[in-house]
Amino acid sequence: MDRVHRVARRTTADSLTARMRKAWHRARTALRRSAVDYFRGDGSDRLALAGLMLTVPAIVWATVTNPVWCSPVVLVLPIVAGGLLLRPASLLALYAAAAAGLIVESAVLGPYTEGPAGVTPGTVLAVAACGLFGLLIAQFRARVGVPWRRGGTMLFDLRERIRVQSALPRLPQGWHREMSLRPAGGQSFSGDFVVAARTSGGRTLEVVLTDVSGKGMDAASRALLLSGAFGGLLGSLPPHGFLPAANAYLLRQDWDEGFATSVHLVLDLDSGDYELLSAGHLPALQLHAGSGRWEEKAAEGPLLGIYDGAQFDPVKGSLRPGDVLMLFTDGLVEASGRDIGEGIDRLTGEADRYVGSGFEGAAWHLIESVAKDVNDDRALLLLCRRG
Repeated sequence: MDRVHRVARRTTADSLTARMRKAWHRARTALRRSAVDYFRGDGSDRLALAGLMLTVPAIVWATVTNPVWCSPVVLVLPIVAGGLLLRPASLLALYAAAAAGLIVESAVLGPYTEGPAGVTPGTVLAVAACGLFGLLIAQFRARVGVPWRRGGTMLFDLRERIRVQSALPRLPQGWHREMSLRPAGGQSFSGDFVVAARTSGGRTLEVVLTDVSGKGMDAASRALLLSGAFGGLLGSLPPHGFLPAANAYLLRQDWDEGFATSVHLVLDLDSGDYELLSAGHLPALQLHAGSGRWEEKAAEGPLLGIYDGAQFDPVKGSLRPGDVLMLFTDGLVEASGRDIGEGIDRLTGEADRYVGSGFEGAAWHLIESVAKDVNDDRALLLLCRRG
């Protein structure tokens, strides 16, 4: 009988422990979800509103107690914070509390003519101006649908997506690749981008370097859209079908300034043979290790997004051990008052300095050398076959 009671007590204890674990798991999951929603801007702003509403009477009390050290203008602090954290409807409630606080301060401190610590018309105008700007910002975020706490984070996410999409795949032993991209004006967004993939079971490397019309922030949104579309097309179509499909996609967008230049490299990693297809892009440059000379590889083709049915004629080549292939955008070689040929000569002259080092880290340094202060997007891609 005692044994039965012990088993029953143990079973009850086990079930109680199991229920407590389940309850703890549900509470932890709910807390995690609410935290994620709050970070994304999908959750309620009641907590932020409550915190800011409590700061208003605290500021009013400090102002009434010691107006010299806590000026009535300090009420702009919760108003500014509310413009960044609250939705427009909640923001109005905070403004009502701040207005009530100003009324209390002016009633307690007396007319502003009786002392320097009173609520002056300038104080009211400063608080009202901050409230107006905060409300305009909150309404703008609500209208465009930007998450109310993640406006800046969204831009960071977009920049990181462009960077990840421009990453080059690993190459087999005997190959070296590197790429450097510099937006115009020191911005974080660029109209130049790269998409790359290894196809045919990893034997072929396909790389597309594109220069969207415009520069910096003006071209960043179109560059992000095109990089996603081009990344989906790359490897899904035969090499000769990529640029026609990209051209058709760009035409369907019907942008006012919707053209782009692009160069498509198809490289056999076993033999070193390659094809270049160009859509109005600058020629590629190949360094022949045997002669030490740079050769221009210029394929024929119109700009993307100009007219339908465009044809793109490839140019063929081969990378032997020690050879280097360089792809770049016009920001590296174009300058006012200078011919493109002079810019290419300067680029190749600087590149010759890195032959001995195998072009390790050369992409970044080449942009620094030939186009450091150019107000244009710049991108440079190097592919080297080891000797």
